[in-house]
Amino acid sequence: MSDPMRPPASHHHSQPASLRSDPSRPRASLRTAVVWEVLHDALDHRVKASGRDSLDVLDTGGGSGNFAVPAARLGHRVTVVDPSPNALFALERRAAEAGVAERVRGVQGDAHGLFDVVERGGYDAVLCHGVLEYVDDPAEGVRNAVAALRSEGILSVLASGLGGAVLARALAGHFKEARQALDDPEGRWGEGDPMPRRFTAEQLTALVEGAGLRVGAVHGVRIFADLVPGVLVDTEPGALDALLKLEAAAAERPAFHSVATQLHVLGETRGAAEA
Repeated sequence: MSDPMRPPASHHHSQPASLRSDPSRPRASLRTAVVWEVLHDALDHRVKASGRDSLDVLDTGGGSGNFAVPAARLGHRVTVVDPSPNALFALERRAAEAGVAERVRGVQGDAHGLFDVVERGGYDAVLCHGVLEYVDDPAEGVRNAVAALRSEGILSVLASGLGGAVLARALAGHFKEARQALDDPEGRWGEGDPMPRRFTAEQLTALVEGAGLRVGAVHGVRIFADLVPGVLVDTEPGALDALLKLEAAAAERPAFHSVATQLHVLGETRGAAEA
């Protein structure tokens, strides 16, 4: 995924959606625009509710900083936990290039042993993006993420959607694989499937609610982007902008959650929900 590259000078001011994507990598912005919109607004709301100028953000599985670096550009302090030394090295370089090295800290670890490397209850926001597909126990992964939150905090969960994979296999003519993914408890289409696990919107919201949070929003991500021919987006004037707007418009509609490539759930602690 790619990060948005032009956040506002102050996180107290919102910006047009067109500036929340990555202008240097326009196709990649299709993968993150919807999530960043939701996350940006949630962080802004927490800033206003807390009365503080900046937040402490934990990005589990944050890799090279696709979301961590833009969050740091908003003025927040971000800790990235990732098992890959190479990803953390790339994060360090990326943060330095963005001029936010002093606000980004990378530590090696994983969701299972999260509190071996970070403190409990120390963060205003926790990002859990692309993690639950790979952990042995998704419920434990969510509980650990929630345990890292302060009494007033938000959790951002992004995971692979079952319906998007079924649709993609069917449209590619792999009907048996599509059926297998549909029936498989983990949502996998076969032995060659690189994704260990996929989720429905109902499964993700149940995990978040089961960890004691209130679900603030559910969004479908990459509903159309992975199905539209790349040549159309690259060559048709205005196609990318129109597709971004279409993705944003459909993201909140439950009817489209079942065909999204990814699903995004925003959870709030009881204190944050009441703020």
